[in-house]
Order: sequence, then C-alpha cells, then structure tokens
Amino acid sequence: MTRARAFVALGSNLRPRSVNLRTALECLRSIADVTAVSTFHRTDAVPERGVLATDPEFLNAAAVLETDLKVRGLLTALLGIEAAVGRDRTAGAAGPRTIDLDLLLFGDLVLDESDLTVPHPRMHRRHFVLEPLSEIAPAAWHPGLRKTVAELRAAL
Repeated sequence: MTRARAFVALGSNLRPRSVNLRTALECLRSIADVTAVSTFHRTDAVPERGVLATDPEFLNAAAVLETDLKVRGLLTALLGIEAAVGRDRTAGAAGPRTIDLDLLLFGDLVLDESDLTVPHPRMHRRHFVLEPLSEIAPAAWHPGLRKTVAELRAAL
C-alpha cells in the first residue's frame, strides 16, 4: 500500500493554546507518522466573510504526516481529534476554538466536493498557514496553483 504525504495546519485561540496544539499533535501521532512540526506562531485572528476578528490571538503551527489513510479517512480522523480536544463547532467557522485542524494538501490530490476541498481553498491567502508550513516544507507543491509553498508565501 502506498503511503500518502499530507500537510495539516493547526490553530488554537482558547487557552491553554500551546497545550491544545501539543495535545492535537499527540493525537495526530496516533493516526499517522508525524515527520515534521513547525514552531508555534502567534497571530492575530483574521476576519472572514464579514465576521469581526474579536477572538483572542491564535497560536498556529503546521505538521507533515505520512499516512496509510485515504483522504476521507484522514478528514474523519482530524474531525475526531478536534472533538477529542474540545472543539465546539456550534460557534461557527469564525468562532473561538480549542483546536482547528485543516487538511491543506494530500499528496498531489485535487478534489472539490461539497464537504471536502483539497488543496485547502484559502491556504494560499493565509500568512498564518504559509509561514509555519514554509518553515517545514517550503518545497511542498500546490497541485492546483502549480507553485511551491515558498512561492505562495513570497506572493503574499
């Protein structure tokens, strides 16, 4: 069976943020081989879709995984980890969260379905994603935009 290389963004803006990130990383290690983890980066909350950024600052990171899971299996596992770490999805996508795990890239897969889009549709516009990701995987390839993570970061 061929293993897939996946890239995941991690974020938390509810205290204890660093503990939340470390707990999520330990959970990731239980479902995949975590081959690289960025340092933790402090960032301000970013308003999206007209929502004001009133939440506390975030702590963000990125991780590289080697996994036997298929893309949907990995998504299910990420959602399970979020729930295990206390993510409350009733606050909506822009609300405060103990942990947010975003699947950024999954091998060379390009997928656009109602409940899953890979590569992540906004990763190339997010400094808080590209900064930690470029620290550990600058040569990672965005198959949709046909650019490396380093090139995407430089274009911000």
